[in-house]
Amino acid sequence: MLTEAPKGTKDIFGAYMDEWQRVEGVIRSLCEDFGIGELRTPIFEHTELFLRGVGETTDIVQKEMYTFKDKGDRSITLRPEGTAGAARSFIEHGLYNNPQPTRLFYIGPMFRYENTQKGRQRQFHQFGVEMYGSYSPALDAEVISVAAQLLKRLGINDVALRINSLGCPECRQKYNTALREYIGSNIDKLCDDCRERFEKNPLRVLDCKEEKCQRIIADAPVVLDYLDEECTEHFETVKAILDEMGIKYEVDDKIVRGLDYYTRTVFEFVSNGIGAQGTVCGGGRYDNLVAECGGQPTGAAGFAVGIERLLLVLESLNGAFEKKAEKDIYIGAIGKAGLIKGQGIAYRMRQAGIKAECDSVGRSVKAQMKYANKTGAAYSVILGDNEIAEDSVKLKNMETGEEEPVKVSELFDIMIARKA
Repeated sequence: MLTEAPKGTKDIFGAYMDEWQRVEGVIRSLCEDFGIGELRTPIFEHTELFLRGVGETTDIVQKEMYTFKDKGDRSITLRPEGTAGAARSFIEHGLYNNPQPTRLFYIGPMFRYENTQKGRQRQFHQFGVEMYGSYSPALDAEVISVAAQLLKRLGINDVALRINSLGCPECRQKYNTALREYIGSNIDKLCDDCRERFEKNPLRVLDCKEEKCQRIIADAPVVLDYLDEECTEHFETVKAILDEMGIKYEVDDKIVRGLDYYTRTVFEFVSNGIGAQGTVCGGGRYDNLVAECGGQPTGAAGFAVGIERLLLVLESLNGAFEKKAEKDIYIGAIGKAGLIKGQGIAYRMRQAGIKAECDSVGRSVKAQMKYANKTGAAYSVILGDNEIAEDSVKLKNMETGEEEPVKVSELFDIMIARKA
């Protein structure tokens, strides 16, 4: 057990890490373009925040949270998602006093005790965007456009945007009454989980992927039929802005999302490349969340996407990730003098931004050249007593195999010129 990561966690390194960092780079560039500032919150919060912010009837709170008592007998929970913590931070630091809207993003680990499967871990990483301070449908569309642009910049084009509206709390209450009546008449046909969900929140039944439940859900009342005039106008304006942006979408009246804080617009980007759990990214509007967490009523919208799920989609599109070349030059060393000289040259090159490495293991010349080739060095040299005495080495192009004599004293300047 000591040499195995806990179930539902994984180590990140090698080619996978290279791609991970590329994705994070795209995210940070995207957020800079959209004027979204980074927020870093603690990985644990007071449990009450998630009970109120995420919702006591959700599967996350009921079944999946890592909760414990600290030494002060306080109930603490490892964050299962990022939105509640962002809302707490917005309130605590008085960000509502700044010019609005407030645009924030986060990247970090989340924790849920759930059944592990492809694309789902117990520790996973989310990129999320939260925007506060506007009730306008333009904010909904802006949030969706950030998610759409992220997928486009990553080259993930085979996705479908599905949108819906849950209406305001009053609309939702009317819909809940109709939905409860319909589902109640079919309760004996549902799976055990959905029977439990029905008692707590009938909307959760619409999330079920079980085939027998899907058959019942297909004929359920449609939430869009219960929207009042204001909520209908809000949703129509969201669609009109998306049309103007050129962002394609389809209305899916069964999307409700898995968290209780959503109001009005909800959306998902769905891919066929990651199996049954095909949602790549999802979000929506949550006008009541800030007040629920102890702040003033504040219009807000956002989304979250799992980094691991993005990588899963990218791998399904592009094949297995390959480790990129790591070095500009490998300096092979023979003997003590070669080792000392080579380490000095490598250090000066690194200071100048050249990716250089000198042997530090004491391999044979043959083993060193094999290592240089295996680790993707663009050039290599062998440096020993003779080379130092004669001030001459053979600089080898590892791709073509061509060698050229250069002075040891000029090797640094030559690599600087080739790097430029």
